[in-house]
Amino acid sequence: MKHNKGANIMNSYGLLAVVVIGLASNLDNAGVGIAYGVRKIRIPWYSNLAIAIISFLATLLSGLFGNWLAFWIHPWIGQLIGTIVIVSVGVWVLLQPFVEKKAVPLDHETNPVTRLLRNPEEADKDSSKSISLGESILLGIALAMNALAGGFNAGITHLNIWYTSLSVGVFSFVLLALCAEFGEKYAAEKLGNRATIISGLLLIFLGIHQLL
Repeated sequence: MKHNKGANIMNSYGLLAVVVIGLASNLDNAGVGIAYGVRKIRIPWYSNLAIAIISFLATLLSGLFGNWLAFWIHPWIGQLIGTIVIVSVGVWVLLQPFVEKKAVPLDHETNPVTRLLRNPEEADKDSSKSISLGESILLGIALAMNALAGGFNAGITHLNIWYTSLSVGVFSFVLLALCAEFGEKYAAEKLGNRATIISGLLLIFLGIHQLL
């Protein structure tokens, strides 16, 4: 009976949920891509691919954990936990622009992940105006944080975690590449903050929709 319910969930909104998780998990990439484009910092395809693989693996691992946890709890409890997790992340993402205004000065920020998300050009350690393969690793870890919540949500609510992980990886690669080019051509810095707001709203929408 539990399997049938999972199949019904996948049939009713599974594809949409997979796409929404992939998109929402990577809208930070859009902001980072625009920031790099504006500052003329290149992201070679192999560095972008490394970032996408990190997001893919983060989603897959958290999805497998959520899937394992789903075996031990009632399906409705799994839906509730998934909703709480992804809505909480959505609210946290929405609050980031307001938190950053009151945040400690960047020079005093010790958390490397936080520093990178607030000032992504810091990933370019050698000031070469290009993100090397080595520099992409820490940036990939920072950008994969939202993917952890999306993967866990997919696993615990019986979505296909492989499709979800692939969606996250593909959106990571595409958004970072396209938005870097867009930022370089149009210097659209304001779109970075809008991407963050859209990401939070999408995650909240998905979480609420799961309980309806």
